[in-house]
Amino acid sequence: MADFDDERIASLTQRKKTATLDRFLTFAGLALAGASAFFPWYVFFNADKFGIHVATSSNSRELPDWPARNVFSVSPLAMVNKNEAAKKAPPVDPLTTATVSDLGKQRDGGAMLEDQPFPGKSSFRLLHVSNGRALIEDPSGMYVVRIGSVLPDESRLAMIEQREGKWVIITSKGDIYKND
Repeated sequence: MADFDDERIASLTQRKKTATLDRFLTFAGLALAGASAFFPWYVFFNADKFGIHVATSSNSRELPDWPARNVFSVSPLAMVNKNEAAKKAPPVDPLTTATVSDLGKQRDGGAMLEDQPFPGKSSFRLLHVSNGRALIEDPSGMYVVRIGSVLPDESRLAMIEQREGKWVIITSKGDIYKND
């Protein structure tokens, strides 16, 4: 019988510990829920403590008053090297078309190199000019180019100028594209 009383006492002690732990967890959960509900309001009413503070600076954002630089009509990058034109490599078809070239074969007693132009002229249009750069568009996308940049028609941008109130770009091939 003594063993039975010891078991009941141990069981009651265990239940009491469990009930105390359950109460503690319940109150802790309620306190955490209350703090979670209150915290956004605390931040809202105390925005000066939680806001983004911008550091003040005495640096000015004005452009420096430097003397103007000379402007050249054609960039050295846009000039075509005439020596490279004399050493012109045989044309290579950059597209995989499953065709066989006739470049190494003899025709009519002599070797014949054929110039194979790209089918159709790559056209693009001038959209906008700003800060020495031009925004152009062709069927594959939009590009920002400057003097010396390679254009979609495989020429280089030689000059950007304003004619009759509209911007134009001139390529190394001499083509002129106007801003519409």
